[in-house]
Amino acid sequence: MRVWPGLPYPLGATWDGRGVNFALFSENAERVELCLFDDDGKAEIERLKLCEYTDEVWHAYLPEVRPGQLYGYRVAGPYEPLRGHRFNHHKLLLDPYAKSVVGDLVWNDAHFGYEINHPDADLSFDARDNAAWMPKCRVVDTAFTWGEDRPPRTEWHASVLYEMHVKGFTQSHPEVPEHFRGTFSGLSEPAVVEHLTKLGVTAVELLPVQLFLDDRHLIERGLSNYWGYNTLGFFAPDPRYLTSKYLGEFKTFVQIMHTAGIEVILDVVYNHTAEGNQMGPTLSFRGIDNASYYHLVHENPRYYMDFTGCGNVFNLRHPRVLQLVMDSLRYWVSEMHVDGFRFDLASTLAREENGQFDHHCGFLDAMRQDPVLSVVQLIAEPWDVGDGGYRVGGFPAGWAEWNDRYRDTVRRYWKGDDAQLPEFATRLTGSADLFDSHGRCPWASVNFVTAHDGFTLADTVSYNEKHNEANHEG
Repeated sequence: MRVWPGLPYPLGATWDGRGVNFALFSENAERVELCLFDDDGKAEIERLKLCEYTDEVWHAYLPEVRPGQLYGYRVAGPYEPLRGHRFNHHKLLLDPYAKSVVGDLVWNDAHFGYEINHPDADLSFDARDNAAWMPKCRVVDTAFTWGEDRPPRTEWHASVLYEMHVKGFTQSHPEVPEHFRGTFSGLSEPAVVEHLTKLGVTAVELLPVQLFLDDRHLIERGLSNYWGYNTLGFFAPDPRYLTSKYLGEFKTFVQIMHTAGIEVILDVVYNHTAEGNQMGPTLSFRGIDNASYYHLVHENPRYYMDFTGCGNVFNLRHPRVLQLVMDSLRYWVSEMHVDGFRFDLASTLAREENGQFDHHCGFLDAMRQDPVLSVVQLIAEPWDVGDGGYRVGGFPAGWAEWNDRYRDTVRRYWKGDDAQLPEFATRLTGSADLFDSHGRCPWASVNFVTAHDGFTLADTVSYNEKHNEANHEG
């Protein structure tokens, strides 16, 4: 197979009509190999060394590769966890810029860069090949006929958001064809659109639909990650929500919603990844350049900072990691036509070198000046689990925020708790005590009474304490 030098930009696998350019960032790698697989993703048919290295990007152009080609990477470098490096070329890795991923991840000890149960734990080294149990990236042709599609651009003060789980909403819907249930095609059905329109909904806010992982401990207990807050790929729609391998299904869903005057907002998780802490698997970022992609403990980079409660923190202080997040967001707006984002644990995204929240951090400043992203709807979940992470009212101009003060006050008022009327009035009229600064308007407060991470609406008015028996964790 012919291999040409190619270009370091754009990152990812890019089809230009004649061939495919492959580009992968890794600051600390010593060698990068591109692995091409057959149509079933079972057999590795080519392994090509990327010899070009420009501005910390490894790249090549393959004139004979076409859309549909399955691929992954192997990245070699130092395996020195005490210095923050966890390269292991025996592990097949997903491209962080992959726009389509096919196949399921099957849990196996080979996914871990170290030997499970070894006395040296993550300081040991595992030399098994994990490719047989890994999903594969897929080269795509992003062409789609959008016609006259236009974003509805509903004014904030008139917006009614409906938080929605793709599978949960469609799986048992009697008017959704059975083969479409649980997918974007199911959400495109006329009965769904009619129901949302009758409710007066102006936007659906989809719980995470980017590629996510079911943790091993859940699978072993016969459970799954229903919500999806465990992202592994920031460009690829999770294949579980697709009826085929092609991205047109999501775009058709957006197109249909826009025709009905309904915006599409994505709940996105850029604060951490599915690779967990130092005992987690090596599936993508950890094996490509652990020291760049993750916020490590400065005094002991074997370990990860954790403001999320999920084992790691994505390192948006690094310019290439920040670029990945910005490129991903722009892709969903420009290529997939979504209308905005709700950012999970957004306080983590605004933490700087010292771990403190900074409303002039690189990420927030980049968002504010971006000509594509600054004009879509931006909603922060304004807290995380780290020190000083509760930041309701603390995000800059241009951002709306989930207002949990509204949620809690409405519930107390509804229950008949004493002396709630003044607080209730403040919340109902826009929470000026929190948001009346820097030219922010009442719409900066996203008012809600229930959401995915609290009581259901029925439980809100029925119970004093949460009681989630289904996950066996309370």
